[in-house]
Amino acid sequence: MEFTIKNTSPENLRTGLLVLGVFVDRPLPPAASAVNEACQRKLSGLLSSDLDEKAGATLLLHGLPGVAAERVLLISLGAYAAFNDKAWRNALSAAGKALAATPAKEGALAFDETMLPPGRDLTWALRQASRIVADRAYRFDVPSAKKEKHKEHGARKLTFLLPAPPDAAQEEALRHGQAIAEGMALARTLGNLGANVCTPSWLAETARDLGKQFKFDVEVLDRGDLEKLGMGAFLSVARGAHQAPRFIVMQYHGGHHHKARKGKSGGKTGKPALSSPIVLVGKGITFDSGGISLKPGAEMDEMKFDMCGAASVIGAFRALAGMNLPLDVVGLIPATENMPGSDASRPGDVVRSMSGQTIEILNTDAEGRLVLCDALTYAERFKPECVIDIATLTGACVVALGRIPSGLLSTDDALANELTRSGLDADDRVWRLPLWEDYQELLKSNFADMANLGGRYGGAITAAAFLSRFTGAYRWAHLDIAGTAWLSGEAKGATGRPVPLLAEFLLGRAQAHELIQP
Repeated sequence: MEFTIKNTSPENLRTGLLVLGVFVDRPLPPAASAVNEACQRKLSGLLSSDLDEKAGATLLLHGLPGVAAERVLLISLGAYAAFNDKAWRNALSAAGKALAATPAKEGALAFDETMLPPGRDLTWALRQASRIVADRAYRFDVPSAKKEKHKEHGARKLTFLLPAPPDAAQEEALRHGQAIAEGMALARTLGNLGANVCTPSWLAETARDLGKQFKFDVEVLDRGDLEKLGMGAFLSVARGAHQAPRFIVMQYHGGHHHKARKGKSGGKTGKPALSSPIVLVGKGITFDSGGISLKPGAEMDEMKFDMCGAASVIGAFRALAGMNLPLDVVGLIPATENMPGSDASRPGDVVRSMSGQTIEILNTDAEGRLVLCDALTYAERFKPECVIDIATLTGACVVALGRIPSGLLSTDDALANELTRSGLDADDRVWRLPLWEDYQELLKSNFADMANLGGRYGGAITAAAFLSRFTGAYRWAHLDIAGTAWLSGEAKGATGRPVPLLAEFLLGRAQAHELIQP
């Protein structure tokens, strides 16, 4: 979707669909008031009788006299006293849904400071609105035997009508929102593809193509490289799979003092080219059967979504590059299938990780932490500013938190607080779980340095406790997105989360970085 900003009278704008927000218990905001006067106050008569009070309720009107727009969509902002971020986003989501379904090819959405939640400004609103509207327009290209082309619906262009000419920050916010939406769309598509298509090699090629498009470095390591690095934990998961594992290393050079040095990233044995980057690590299990510890058959198809951590890192890089942020960022993706092949790892096997620590495999379905631990060790070579891993790691996190927030666990309070604030700003929320030293006791093994499972209780926490043993060299946070990366049922599909959270976090870091640069 293409976005523009205009400062013009809404009643005079020729467009297919004009979207106006209104409160149910307040005078009409300026844009709706102007349209109301132009159509001889017809809106006033309809609001009390035809528009539901709930934020996000809509009323579509055709051919209003005195109004240039073909259609006018009224959206309830709810009661003024209850107006908050959630009500505002509900209204924007409804607008996005209507714009995605309209036969009109272009639309317009009017808002001003009187229609913003407390504490928010137009810059924030434009970034969020463009992301929300573009995300609602997402459609997965379903493979089909049908050759006929269906009539396409949905606006392709959207104009934001503001009460004054936009400043540079507002123009930039619009571009940022669109870039984040494009990152979400990429993550959603990767998640929605079948595991027979989105293999480890497919993820690697997607990263390579993105690197070529946006001029950042991508290196892909194969099984031989992993063996040389001593990634025994990662390789133990890949043993039963026909698809070859891939370890994807993306390096985005956006810092003011670090220009891209193509071909000088150090390769498979040298030193990395970036100085103190932010490192994002994404779990890339392209299909998780559970391995020898086979999962139940019901809903196993959804295990194609077990690479959504990897997809979110690739999507975050798409957003990062689209926003052109002045940061150095590394993306690490250990990608493999987890299959019950004749050479698959068995419960009771002991493997040696890249860190040298040994692991007793009690359950082969606790495989995500095995691929992540070697990637977290690999991250040390970049001397990172911080490391965030993202993984559909545990069903226990879904049981604990449901499907609203992602789980957050960290050994660093400041980093955890920063991610929490970013999640609130992006409406991609997290909830922090404890990571006390007491939980480490549950990982004891009689046959290795640790077990890969901590027992029945606190599964999301013991999984993070396991990962924390490989992160002592840097600041680290873990996002368990098992409950938020995809939806089940009729709406089954990848959500693109936590790309908005990661993008908001990176944007905040970039803004802080620019403030302290000479």
